[in-house]
Amino acid sequence: MSRLFGDHFLNKLTSEERVLITRLRAICDADIGPNAAQVGSKDDFAWDTFRLLAGAGIIATAFPEQYGGTDARQAVRIRIIEELGRVCSAAASMITGADLSARAIVAGASDELKAALVPRLANGEIQAAFGLTEPGAGSDVRSLKTTMQRTGDDYVINGEKKFITRAGTADWLVIVGRSIDDSSKFIAALVSRDAKGVTIGPSAGKLGWYGVPIASIYLKDVRVPATHRLGQEGDGFNLAQDALVRARIGHASMALGRAIGAVEIAATYACDRDVFGKSLGGHQGVQWMFAEMVTQIEAARALVALAADKYDSGDADSAIYASMAKLHATDLGMKVVTDALQLTGGRGYLKDFPLERFFRDAKLNQIGEGSSEVHKTVIGRDAIRRAAKADRNPCLRDGSLTDY
Repeated sequence: MSRLFGDHFLNKLTSEERVLITRLRAICDADIGPNAAQVGSKDDFAWDTFRLLAGAGIIATAFPEQYGGTDARQAVRIRIIEELGRVCSAAASMITGADLSARAIVAGASDELKAALVPRLANGEIQAAFGLTEPGAGSDVRSLKTTMQRTGDDYVINGEKKFITRAGTADWLVIVGRSIDDSSKFIAALVSRDAKGVTIGPSAGKLGWYGVPIASIYLKDVRVPATHRLGQEGDGFNLAQDALVRARIGHASMALGRAIGAVEIAATYACDRDVFGKSLGGHQGVQWMFAEMVTQIEAARALVALAADKYDSGDADSAIYASMAKLHATDLGMKVVTDALQLTGGRGYLKDFPLERFFRDAKLNQIGEGSSEVHKTVIGRDAIRRAAKADRNPCLRDGSLTDY
């Protein structure tokens, strides 16, 4: 069987990686897709979906082989997330969330902690949540107010974290805060949800992305062993940034997967629906809408693939390309889902029709892990900084351009 969107990106994967994608597609066709509407009907954690992904080894792709994972390249993970995003945001979020919640553990925990926890994270036995965002700080990590104070063999943590995905189901919390003795130092620590002084708030009602609830975390004089620090004192910022880069690439992939699914649904409707004596898809105006959507999606897929390749290669500019991919793909995803819903008319607005759910889910990709406006600022600043040092365009004469 053929798909509306080609599999050209799979040609760059190894045979083992392509087998994984084929197996995931079968799971999407048989289970995740048919059950996506039910998952999306209420905002309870979708345990059946999570266990299915864990049992199939999809969760394990985020973790090192040494600890029971498969340590998949980002080039593979964007294909996984795209496949899941095509049918179910909750399922796709569980894969991006594995990166976000556990990356700092994999990168910064002691060997003893990793041996004890990472195999269980990889097989889905336990979960972690990433506690970064606060009421007054999100993408601007340097505005964090949560404090950590070294007291003997412990750290004492005080603060509040907000909008934390899986806070209510996580067994362990990765908390990022400032050293109370040196506010320029950021510290990451692994905190048990059962630690004295930890309170998990109720799930917050939200517009979409049902199946992966969010909640606040309150930390009052929480004592954590110094052995649970992730990395060295001062490493918290870099650990958080690395997790965010991976998550931003994941958000871009999820948005594109949803856009692909939306176009597939709208195109099927355009073939089935007759209007003014011919199929909806037979009208030039509709064909032009599809032309723009499929072209823009394929262009965005190429950008996301480039960002993933840069991360896998350790390129110094991988973070800025992750921002570009996240900005472009998520804004495009919102536009495509909106246009696809418009093409399906009244049916698209029905809760029984998948595009209503796609429409509600699309917005969060533009907000989570840095809003589109934040990424525009980051990308723009980088462009101006590089322009000041870059080679001049050869069409220009010497001297300041203000002299023209």
